[in-house]
Amino acid sequence: MANANTYDASSITVLEGLEAVRKRPGMYIGSVSTRGLNHLIYEIVDNSVDEHLAGYCSEIHVTLEEDGSATVSDNGRGIPVGMHEKGVSAERLVFTTLHAGGKFDNTAYKTSGGLHGVGSSVVNALSQRLTVTVKTEGKIYQDTYEKGIPTLELKDGLLPVIGKTKETGTCVNFLPDDTIFDKTRFKEDEVKSRLHETAYLNPLLHIFYEDKRPESKEQLVFHEPDGIVGFIKDLNKSRETVSDVIYFTGEAEGITVEVALQYVNEFHENVLGFCNNIYNSEGGTHLTGFKATFTNVINSYARELNILKEKDQNFTGTDVRNGMTAVVSIKHPDPRFEGQTKTKLDNQDAAKVVSKVTGEEIVRFFDRNLDTLKNIIGCAEKAAKIRKTEEKAKTNMLTKQKFSFDSNGKLANCESKDPSKCEIFIVEGDSAGGSAKSARDRSYQAILPIRGKILNVEKASIDKILANAEIKTMINAFGCGFSEGYGNDFDISKLRYDKIIIMTDADVDGAHISTLLLTLFYRFMPELIYEGHVYVAMPPLYKAMPQKGKEEYLYDDKALERYRKKHKGPFTLQRYKGLGEMDAQQLWETTLDPATRLLKLVEIEDGRMASEVTEMLMGTDVPPRKAFIYDHATDAELDV
Repeated sequence: MANANTYDASSITVLEGLEAVRKRPGMYIGSVSTRGLNHLIYEIVDNSVDEHLAGYCSEIHVTLEEDGSATVSDNGRGIPVGMHEKGVSAERLVFTTLHAGGKFDNTAYKTSGGLHGVGSSVVNALSQRLTVTVKTEGKIYQDTYEKGIPTLELKDGLLPVIGKTKETGTCVNFLPDDTIFDKTRFKEDEVKSRLHETAYLNPLLHIFYEDKRPESKEQLVFHEPDGIVGFIKDLNKSRETVSDVIYFTGEAEGITVEVALQYVNEFHENVLGFCNNIYNSEGGTHLTGFKATFTNVINSYARELNILKEKDQNFTGTDVRNGMTAVVSIKHPDPRFEGQTKTKLDNQDAAKVVSKVTGEEIVRFFDRNLDTLKNIIGCAEKAAKIRKTEEKAKTNMLTKQKFSFDSNGKLANCESKDPSKCEIFIVEGDSAGGSAKSARDRSYQAILPIRGKILNVEKASIDKILANAEIKTMINAFGCGFSEGYGNDFDISKLRYDKIIIMTDADVDGAHISTLLLTLFYRFMPELIYEGHVYVAMPPLYKAMPQKGKEEYLYDDKALERYRKKHKGPFTLQRYKGLGEMDAQQLWETTLDPATRLLKLVEIEDGRMASEVTEMLMGTDVPPRKAFIYDHATDAELDV
């Protein structure tokens, strides 16, 4: 049997042949939007990080090239290039076969974050072209592909040697396929955020980032020797802290646990989970183990110190985590996730080990740091008082003012009761709402008109939010409740509509209303976004009516430019200032008809960045908002 120091052709295990990745890319990278596009970079970077975790890589270079391609190189051992038992170079196998890699038998890698051999082949399948350069055993080897298909004929199954070197490592350059992805321009902010995150989780690693594209030239080095302690300090840099950063680590059953946490003087919880360097946006068993044990420990201490009396109820988990910023990072030899893109960890042994390590280490810390313990219990006390007050207010408001369908004269519900077939349009204004009600297919389309701009929930207290008529109507219409910082009454399984579609005018006021609605959903119903239920309608801006030929709807100024260039002869141009200017037939064929309409799916790639930007743009602190707007003033379009 090979050992963990051996990494050659025999380390590559093949589980199944390459399937039609190009036909179903969303199965492997989540989506074909910018989120999925950036994911291609992360897959190759994750393979290099695995080399670092194995002890063979100290540097990773990520370059966004001028031609739109991306290059990821490292100084690891280099992908094995020798002859595999399948009769071809091991490198060729890795890049053309799903589930072919060195991460299945725990010999070449103890832990890994890459998609277990799926990553490289999927990136290859979704690239217009891809080049692999491998430095190993004193030689430089190269292989090339187009849309996943090799373009080089191998002599005796082995890669051609293109030079000599004393270095080792792997370099992958790929150009995403524009016939698959909606957009092929990498989003630099998200890429930098992910690389910086990776540096925090690997304090001995240097990541060199360069953007060579003319409009965003930049060079950065990500190196964080303080690890996740530095990560916590960075997350809390603009907040008033209540405690120093608490750090502990431990290992059991082959699983390594590392935790850093700090409390701030805000009603705010930010607990981030990572497994093998991959951010798990939906958490998972490692976070469940940490949260449950930490809550039990705090309650035990609160009773021991007589802060909680015998008649008092325990603090809830959300009480205890009030003010907490935490990073829980584990290394697991055999992680299991819900979904291919690793958003949620599913290993039960992770919960047990994290619970064990947290229970032992946090007790050891608190026994020696009583003042910090009392400060944290103080945060929980404050949260519990507010929670109880707001629970009373919430109960009073929601029981006294129950709204049923159509009781307020606004919601025009659909006839179907099958949520998988139903969709609800949130429409700006009574005029547009009236047109939409006439235009819709009432069998499965519901219309909810809202008047003016809803409350900005980022600035409002929970009692004002629950008292807002528009918000109450939406909560009641969706049917799944809402969640907030001190409890969670949200149940996605009760959602009455598969699609929630924001439909506003294509002007500044319409964009503002969309932003207010998205802020509401993100803060109080985030599962709606994470599970792909929220969309933004794209009504046309113009209607071109030529003297000869077919009338055409144009959805933005770029479409108008293209129309002017290709259309010969005079035409009349109608500009739609608002949805209310369209008659029912026009609204149906442009915005409501599933066969012809355009919808934007709202996605969140980086939850941490999304939370920070939402807080900045919709909160009360003006200077950072101004700086952000100035920095992004040249952004051509909003990628929802």
